[in-house]
Amino acid sequence: MSDGRRLNVLALEPYYGGSHRAFLRGLARHSRHAIRIVSLPARKWKWRMRHAAVEFARRLGRMRRPADVLLVNDFLNVAEFAGLLPPPWRDVPRVVYFHENQLTYPVADESQRDYHYAFTHLTSLLASTAAYFNSAYHRDEFFEAMERLIRRMPDYRPLADVARARRRSRVLPLGCDLGPLLREPLRRSGSAVVLWSHRWEADKDPATFLRVAGQLRDEGLDFRLVLMGEHFERAREQFAGLLAPLVREGRVIHGGYVTNRAAYRRLLARVDIAVSTARHEFFGVGVVESIAAGAWPLLPERLAYPEILPKRFHSEHLYRTENQLRVKLRSAIVRLSRTRAAELSRSVARFDWPRMIGRYDRALQRAAED
Repeated sequence: MSDGRRLNVLALEPYYGGSHRAFLRGLARHSRHAIRIVSLPARKWKWRMRHAAVEFARRLGRMRRPADVLLVNDFLNVAEFAGLLPPPWRDVPRVVYFHENQLTYPVADESQRDYHYAFTHLTSLLASTAAYFNSAYHRDEFFEAMERLIRRMPDYRPLADVARARRRSRVLPLGCDLGPLLREPLRRSGSAVVLWSHRWEADKDPATFLRVAGQLRDEGLDFRLVLMGEHFERAREQFAGLLAPLVREGRVIHGGYVTNRAAYRRLLARVDIAVSTARHEFFGVGVVESIAAGAWPLLPERLAYPEILPKRFHSEHLYRTENQLRVKLRSAIVRLSRTRAAELSRSVARFDWPRMIGRYDRALQRAAED
């Protein structure tokens, strides 16, 4: 396929914040196509999924000239949106990108999951020209769960439609802004600095990490902790028994979410080892960023993590049990490999926007040509 002409792409974002905002800004900055972002503030996600189709259709009705491609995401009910579009926009190709989904996203009580949102994803897939997921794990888990859901229906089960949607769905990893991190010098001196950077919620399993850290503390190992996840103050109460001794001894050199990118990069530059204990992760931007900055990763052998690391690193950097994590973290603290950390950093550079953008541009062009 040739590079083709420069397209006018209208990106519709119902929840313009966090990783969604970073993704679209990176795409717009690096793409050879003209990317225009139309967005709604990142608040009240359930209302966004309900009303964004109406709002965006209304806004497009005021635009004189249709775009060449519409880029939307999993927060938009694409089927409703397509039905509401004014005539000039109805034939514009629609590309949907799945950052997450409401069918397999963790909930505190599975009986409280709202399957209306999950079914919205299926109709969105069927109403789109092309669909992309940020990891193979995400795509496969979603469709396996969707098939199970459809089989629970009393009759008229659209299993053929699920299969058709799956055949049309491709994997396109998230583009990341890694340039400033890849340029950071790899500094390794003094006590080992261990990073845990997740939301302090059950699906990220902070208790396992704190137990392992506490056990290694009891063994007398010399290390410090950077705990950058959201809701750290809540965690100080919830996990007081595990966290308090580490704080009291001055082992926690940072605790709390970091919003300033420059401050975030400075903290990553101090990190030697990055640990994840997540039970849920559709891609893992934070892990990719920490590896790019030179951290030695220790990750669960599940979710999207095996896709992030080349296979030659799996045996050393992926673990299956809490005991394996403890053994690998002990080894990493005692003898860090600066050479291998640099090699790992180079391995995730493939997610950097300048290297990823060609795949995105070609995906948009394919949709325009279809």
